[in-house]
Amino acid sequence: MREQAPRVRFAPSPTGYMHVGGLRTALFNWLFARNQGGVFILRFEDTDQARVIEDAAASIMDSLQWLGLDWDEGPRAGGAHGPYWQSQRLESYQKHAETLLEQGRIYRDWTPPQDLEAMRKAAQKEKRPFKVDRSQLKTDGSPDEPHVLRFAIDQSHDPAWDDVVYGRQSRAGSELDDFVCLKSDGWPTYNFANVVDDHLMDISHVLRGDEFLSSTPKFLQLYAAFGWQTPSFVHVPPVHGPDKTKLSKRHGALGALEYRDWGYLPGALINFLATLGWNDGTTQEIFTPAELINRFSLERIQKSPAVFDDGRLDWINGHHLRALTLDELVRRAEGFWPQSAREASMDYKRQVLTLVQERLKYLGELPELTWFFFTDPAEYPEQLDMDNARQWLPRVLETIESSDFSEADLEERLRGLVAELDVKTGELFKVIRISITGQTAAPGLFETMHALGSETTRRRLQTVLSRAREVA
Repeated sequence: MREQAPRVRFAPSPTGYMHVGGLRTALFNWLFARNQGGVFILRFEDTDQARVIEDAAASIMDSLQWLGLDWDEGPRAGGAHGPYWQSQRLESYQKHAETLLEQGRIYRDWTPPQDLEAMRKAAQKEKRPFKVDRSQLKTDGSPDEPHVLRFAIDQSHDPAWDDVVYGRQSRAGSELDDFVCLKSDGWPTYNFANVVDDHLMDISHVLRGDEFLSSTPKFLQLYAAFGWQTPSFVHVPPVHGPDKTKLSKRHGALGALEYRDWGYLPGALINFLATLGWNDGTTQEIFTPAELINRFSLERIQKSPAVFDDGRLDWINGHHLRALTLDELVRRAEGFWPQSAREASMDYKRQVLTLVQERLKYLGELPELTWFFFTDPAEYPEQLDMDNARQWLPRVLETIESSDFSEADLEERLRGLVAELDVKTGELFKVIRISITGQTAAPGLFETMHALGSETTRRRLQTVLSRAREVA
């Protein structure tokens, strides 16, 4: 009997690094397990040894751990159903293949690869599906000679299942081909190994991408051949770019650890990924991981492909950044400051963060948004009107000369100067803002002047005044 609590697995192949689609699949598995009080397993399907990337598995695990997607069984965690690497389970696959070989559900195939390729090309030329069965293959030979083991499809068995996302699915057995279970080198194919492992690890729900929909009928025939109980299948639609094509880096999608390095918060990325193809039936868009765990259900996964929008990710991450306490923001900002901030005091950095927290979309923006708090501008945008600067800055310097440089005092004095000069507030403040920050957009003017302090503010205003007089 299967355990009552669900057991799910995320089973990536270490042939590449963690991308958005894989992250979302892992997240859905994790949310379901946590919502149901179940078990989340990490398993590496590394049978395609020629394509394995040396550090990919470590990168995948680091990505999951950074996001807080802790697994209950698997590498770095252990568990009673290991090993959790398919490359370490070869004996099990061979043993199970031998069982079906004895029953006649698996047979030996010595067909040369070039003959199979010729059959494939003929099928393409005739515009028909490439499908092989025992009658087309070389099934006599010596067991000592290289050969593969194929599963014999029962063409009278039409596999059908109720997919949690896609509903009732079925396929005629006559449309399925006899697929390879063990290759000539003794290593299993994905089609065979994933079924054996899911059974032995007592997986109750198989939640994966919908690219496996077409292969599931083959898996069901394997389950039936072994006499095993089938899990519930949950096939998740893909994530597309805004142009409705397969998501890639050209759409702005990054790897998980790249998001970390750019200063996205793990909770924000979880929020974003969870709402790519899932919703709780409300209009809420900002969720904490705890809220997602509480509300997640497989039935709310949508059938249509989700659309990746990096602008929406920035918006969500901005919300999560603004929800941080100042102490937490200070801690997370470490390592993202501009080089020129190295000698600045922590108190000054805290003051700067209070001014930019509302504008931050991700921590990697800190240098762009804060450099002028630590370095005098060397250049100024063309929006700085030098005629106005030459005319107004002497009065500005005179007005702030005796200021205590509190925000309130600066505001009172400079708004009074607007009235005295009879100019537009925005025009005068733009000249001051660009002069002290080198930017057309910055935090509040009085708050920025207060943070920079009297000496720095006056020096920068005088620098611009001098340049304005030089170009007169």
